[in-house]
Amino acid sequence: MPVRLTLPDPFVTRIRAADRPLAGLWVCSGSPVAAEIVAGSGIDWVLLDAEHSPNGLESILAQLHAMSAYPVAPVVRPPFGDPVTIKQVLDLGAQNLLIPMVDSAEHAAEIVRAVRYPGGARGGVRGVGSALARSARWNRVDGYLGRADDTISLTVQIESAAAVANVERIVAVDGVDAIFVGPSDLAASMGHLGEQGHPDVVEAVLTAIRAANAADVPVGVNAFVPEDAERYLDAGADFVAVGADVAILARQTEALADRFTAPRSAASGDAPPNADTAPRSSY
Repeated sequence: MPVRLTLPDPFVTRIRAADRPLAGLWVCSGSPVAAEIVAGSGIDWVLLDAEHSPNGLESILAQLHAMSAYPVAPVVRPPFGDPVTIKQVLDLGAQNLLIPMVDSAEHAAEIVRAVRYPGGARGGVRGVGSALARSARWNRVDGYLGRADDTISLTVQIESAAAVANVERIVAVDGVDAIFVGPSDLAASMGHLGEQGHPDVVEAVLTAIRAANAADVPVGVNAFVPEDAERYLDAGADFVAVGADVAILARQTEALADRFTAPRSAASGDAPPNADTAPRSSY
């Protein structure tokens, strides 16, 4: 007899069950090795990004496999809210989606329909292929079709001035489980490209947080600067993204290069140690 399987709790369930805000990291490299390293770090959730990163269906699947041994919550961001792409990503077994550039309640409602199967009071347009797909573990998850909605967490991204203006209506859409504020695109849409810390941008982020809190909808923010993350957590954010694999690699390699490629002065006592007595790397 085949093994009967259960699926992990979706991201929104984990957010609501937590006794603290959840911290996340992006994986933008497209590497299953990087995904597994990040997943085992103790972080709460990991975003696999396909909007700005070299990720396709095969690499997303490989990274989901790599992270499946860890208790972390994987969240997948497709490049856009296309129902066909959403269907494919869901069938890969992604349970938690972050959809970028959702500017209106009407757009949010279309995304909700894309993640749901037809039929019932909350019917949608998701194509039915679970028997062939990892989503239902090839029909090894009992009753998947009837309760698929309960296994999926949908977060829509608020990242424009229009989205902030419509945020109260967006968080009221049935099936939007959470919102996530992207200050970079938000700043650009407000005429402050590259100025995520501009007071007007910060106030727009806080407006979105307040609207979500008032509607009892979990809200997250992208905040790679620790002081920004603390500010938005203090304001009521339920989850934050605090870094990315590629950014960490870039900054840490730069720091090592700065330290060990700068000219060294023998007169100051900074001459390199003799090769025969220098300590060996532990790597």
